Amino acid sequence: MGVSLTSIRKQVVRAVRGPQSLAFVPAVSLSAYWLGGEITLLIVAGTIPLLWMAFGGQFFERTGNPRRLATPGLLPRDAFEDVCETVREETEKSDFSSAVLMVEFDEYHQLLDRYGQSAADLVVRTAAQRIIDVVRDSDVVSQLGDCRFGIVLGATSKVDLEATIQLSGRLQSSLEEPISVDGTTILMSACVGFCIGTRAPDGGGAEWAQAAGTALLEAQRRGPGSIRAYSTEMHRVKQARASLRADVTDALENGQIQPWYQPQVSTDTGRVTGFETLARWSHPERGLISPAEFLPAVEEAGQLERLAEVMLYQGLNALKSWDVAGLDVPHVGVNFSGSELNNPKLVSKVQWELDRFELAPERLAVEILETVVAGAADDTITRNIHGFTELGCRVDLDDFGTGHASIASIRRFGVGRIKIDRSFVMKCDKDPEQQRLVSAILTMAERLGIETLAEGVETAGEHALLSQLGCDHVQGFRIARPMPFDDTLTWIKSHEKSIERTPAIDGRRA
Repeated sequence: MGVSLTSIRKQVVRAVRGPQSLAFVPAVSLSAYWLGGEITLLIVAGTIPLLWMAFGGQFFERTGNPRRLATPGLLPRDAFEDVCETVREETEKSDFSSAVLMVEFDEYHQLLDRYGQSAADLVVRTAAQRIIDVVRDSDVVSQLGDCRFGIVLGATSKVDLEATIQLSGRLQSSLEEPISVDGTTILMSACVGFCIGTRAPDGGGAEWAQAAGTALLEAQRRGPGSIRAYSTEMHRVKQARASLRADVTDALENGQIQPWYQPQVSTDTGRVTGFETLARWSHPERGLISPAEFLPAVEEAGQLERLAEVMLYQGLNALKSWDVAGLDVPHVGVNFSGSELNNPKLVSKVQWELDRFELAPERLAVEILETVVAGAADDTITRNIHGFTELGCRVDLDDFGTGHASIASIRRFGVGRIKIDRSFVMKCDKDPEQQRLVSAILTMAERLGIETLAEGVETAGEHALLSQLGCDHVQGFRIARPMPFDDTLTWIKSHEKSIERTPAIDGRRA
């Protein structure tokens, strides 16, 4: 047979799912009565509602949350790929075109944590209705997750890259309109990924939907409110990331992923005040892989906590080795992400490692992103940060200026030093606005009694200005690039000799 049983089944199911199938109920009932009398009529009358409930009349969306009523006009989740398949077959047989779009809220979990499930449900229902209002009657919308929606555009001759980007922008604008929940105004943004039918990978509707999902993930990596179109290059990157993900565990265990060290120096004396550990992957086939490329693979493989363990162990081992070599390195900085800080045993684990190497707690700088501190509630993350402070470790607030941490939260967590983000440091010696921003941050830190470190210092001008403005420490390519541990031994000795020849700037050494 030219048509498979599976194909026939899909067509039958699609037919009975639609509300148009209800139009046949009177005719079927009347026919049953004519052919079989009252008994047959009763059997048919009892069977039709059961069929409707089983195949078409879902009263709840299949999103893993059956208590949420479906928004009128939304296609059931499990029928989305079927529609993608149908539209794809239609476009392949004609000159028409189409596209699949994926839309997902940014920071949905923060919305859930702050306002609760009921408010989040209301926001999602409002968003669903807005999406339906933006698209055409011939387009199909389905909720594919808690805050993700899929859209299949009806086949037409006007679907191209420009038109789909414009539609994506209209969807974003609609979703960014304020939503009122119990007198509170909530503002949301969303990322959009899409795949035009002419650029879809080989396969059926499922592959087309997955391609749009890949574009959405790429948009989310670019930041809130981003739009990305699927491309073959994106597919190649996805395959490469999948390959890295498969290799991550072995790479962590066999030493391919190791810390490199970037020095931090005092603007007053020029001497080394610490090193930051930065993960690097030396792949046996691909060579050195950048963190931007492999860190997502580590996260997707669920190995972030193991990576932190490797970085902590190697960082403390480096401190001990510098001590043995007679080199003065006051502390080493290790980054901890939100996922690691959610481990209730983290502080105990760190204390055990410090005792193992016989190192004082103040020689470890725990670096925490400002975005983590800004979003931390009174939970495990908060207890861990307080635990590090009580243990005696330094707490550095990383990427300061990007996460909107309040002064109250800086004081609450016992932050000892803020690391000014590179975006503020860049060209601060030439841009008066940048200079004012850095000066304001330094003034605030001085009033709070907090040390400061400027990240990403790349030029002598930036270095000199930061020194004059009173920034305590600097780090960046101007000082040195990240390097393997063995290279630090030579670099420290060379740097200690060079600082004696460095001229002072207003009482400070550059």
